Amino acid sequence: MLIVSGVAAAVLAVGAFAIATGGKAPADSAQAAQTAPGAATPAADPPRPEPSRASRGGQRDPEPKHTKKKAEPKKARSEAVAEHKAAAKKKAKVLQSGTCEASFYGEGQMTASGEPFDPSALTAAHKTLPMGSKVRVINKNNGRSVVVRINDRGPYAGGRCLDLSTAAMKKVGGTGSGVIPVRYEVLSKG
Repeated sequence: MLIVSGVAAAVLAVGAFAIATGGKAPADSAQAAQTAPGAATPAADPPRPEPSRASRGGQRDPEPKHTKKKAEPKKARSEAVAEHKAAAKKKAKVLQSGTCEASFYGEGQMTASGEPFDPSALTAAHKTLPMGSKVRVINKNNGRSVVVRINDRGPYAGGRCLDLSTAAMKKVGGTGSGVIPVRYEVLSKG
């Protein structure tokens, strides 16, 4: 904005000088326009600080100095999940196991443990296991598994040993059939 104003003032000064002199001294009028009081020269930029090493194109250190150990490359998600599942199976000691059929239920009621039934929780009913026992249930049709907590008694239909909550049955992929063949592993008792 200042440059435009300065140029406009210089043009006006040259025009005014040309009219005043009658256009007789063109070289003198250009010199007068440069020294006219209205013609301002733009201010010089203040000196800039010395650029940093990185901005001058110098080489950087290959690794930051504060790093203590080299980070390991990230594993693929599926590989990490598989390792996690394998580690969980190794850690969990199986106290008891067997096979049977499992069904599921989703109606709201009080459980035998005294807590209200929650169909979205990973829980199950068993006839004899202590309340609070952890059981891994594996669908024999597809190999999918879920760990449930025993909080109810049942089922009372023949051939069934577990009655899973709706959420637990969805995890093993059996809500379409209603009753599925399972392998169960008791991981902890009460």
